[in-house]
Amino acid sequence: MFKVYFEDMELGVSDTFGAYEVTKEEIIDFASKYDPQPFHLDEEVAKQSVFGALCASGWHTCAMSMRMLVDNMMERGFAGMGSPGVDNIKWKQPVFPGDILSVTGAVTEKRDSKSRPNLGLAKSQYEVFNQKGELVMQMQTNVMVLKRGD
Repeated sequence: MFKVYFEDMELGVSDTFGAYEVTKEEIIDFASKYDPQPFHLDEEVAKQSVFGALCASGWHTCAMSMRMLVDNMMERGFAGMGSPGVDNIKWKQPVFPGDILSVTGAVTEKRDSKSRPNLGLAKSQYEVFNQKGELVMQMQTNVMVLKRGD
């Protein structure tokens, strides 16, 4: 089932993946459930906002990025065992309907787990870009990864 374990993760090696197309309907649906601010729900109100148009919630951008991360992990057979948290999230540019998002990430730190000998802990830096190459979000994540256990 798993092909990529903690021992296989290389520091600084960059990977780019994903092509998530953002739709107006999804922006409004997500916002109506989780972040019902007017500029995420109403195009006319959004035109008067600092964003100038309907845009995705930052939390929606996180969710879309998570989908791309998990799809990539599943395709690679990555032995991820969940996350103890995110250290930092920055929303750099708004995400609009029609944007196509992709993710670039690299492992920045690795260490053995002190409490679980079968796990390693890795920290990664991810950047999310739109189709114009504009940086829309950055985040630092932590993940628990199975060791090979040879």
